Amino acid sequence: MSERKERPASFMPRAAWLIAVNIGLLLIVVGTALPLLHVTGLVTKIIFSVGAAVVLLGRLFAPAVKGLSLRARRLSRLEIWVGIIFCAGAFFMWFTPERMDWLAFTMAGAAVQVYVSMALPKAIAAANGDKTAQKDVKK
Repeated sequence: MSERKERPASFMPRAAWLIAVNIGLLLIVVGTALPLLHVTGLVTKIIFSVGAAVVLLGRLFAPAVKGLSLRARRLSRLEIWVGIIFCAGAFFMWFTPERMDWLAFTMAGAAVQVYVSMALPKAIAAANGDKTAQKDVKK
């Protein structure tokens, strides 16, 4: 009789696309921090651009979850727009280097990402009938 041991819940994501998105977001953070620390140049632009592209591709190729509520599906699609906003920031980083337009797009993408990361779990929990999540949504 072999008993199946359940793995403990891991902090690290297992899906390849989710790992890619997390790496892309970290590259965006590094690419944003370097110019603010007065480290400029081609490497900074490349780091930010690769991060933006990885986030966009990771979100585009993420498998769609079936059976989500309409609100949760819309929030999931909003994550794709976060990648597009970061790519727009990368565009402005390359083509208007003397201006800080890229930073406005980066902050807008970050604000939308924060909103989605808080609203999506609540929407999924509310759709599944979790009573504590419904109390939080009603407040």
